[in-house]
Amino acid sequence: MQELNFPKFSFRFKSSENKISIFDSIRKKFVVLQPEEWVRQHCVQYLIEEKGYPKSLINVEKELVVNTLKKRYDIVVFNSDGSIHLIVECKAPTIVINQNTFDQIAQYNLVLNASFLMVTNGLNHYYCQMDFENERYNFLKDIPKYSE
Repeated sequence: MQELNFPKFSFRFKSSENKISIFDSIRKKFVVLQPEEWVRQHCVQYLIEEKGYPKSLINVEKELVVNTLKKRYDIVVFNSDGSIHLIVECKAPTIVINQNTFDQIAQYNLVLNASFLMVTNGLNHYYCQMDFENERYNFLKDIPKYSE
């Protein structure tokens, strides 16, 4: 797999039926290693190891309903009170992050009301803090480290 713009992390892999899988420590199972999954697993490790977010507050690939359509978010980080701190949208490294990507995560956030958004293709990372009062997002250099 392609090298990404994240620190180096160690992962568990297994091979079966000519497919390589990577262990997802949040879902506690092996998942087929696709380019987007490679980015997602790096991002999860980044949140845990670099930003200090507890595994217990992280959710990966869960369904949500946006305007009666079923969607799946990549990563959500909860606050200890159950509110949503961060949504992460992961794309494969070959996917260019553009306005459509931000529109997608903004749609998810209409339902989830996260304070922070992150969009990444593993090579480029974009971080935003929501300004609900003015209905916009402000770009940041990075997302904050975990604090209770």
